[in-house]
Amino acid sequence: MKRIRKDDQVLVIAGKDKGATGRVIRVFPDRDRALVEGRNFVTKHVRSQGGPAAVEGGIIQTEAPIHISNLMPVCPSCDQGVRVNYVLTEDGNQRSKVRECKKCGAQF
Repeated sequence: MKRIRKDDQVLVIAGKDKGATGRVIRVFPDRDRALVEGRNFVTKHVRSQGGPAAVEGGIIQTEAPIHISNLMPVCPSCDQGVRVNYVLTEDGNQRSKVRECKKCGAQF
């Protein structure tokens, strides 16, 4: 189980966007990277494409994935970047592994 999941609010702890927060759009577990909304913009040079669905060329800015080690989950109750602890919970006959904030103990 990874500590960063889709739709999590995360804090960037290293790099050019250090200290900024954003929502995770997509996680790439094979590469240990995550795409964060509105963070880590890179410049791409795009060539114009002809045809019926013509794509205009130029210089565009797009989001690039950030390594998971440079992200920290934001606890919904503390509203701060926190380290994560894993707790096993039992609901009837089912066991589940839940993330827990190490500061306040809230599960998310």
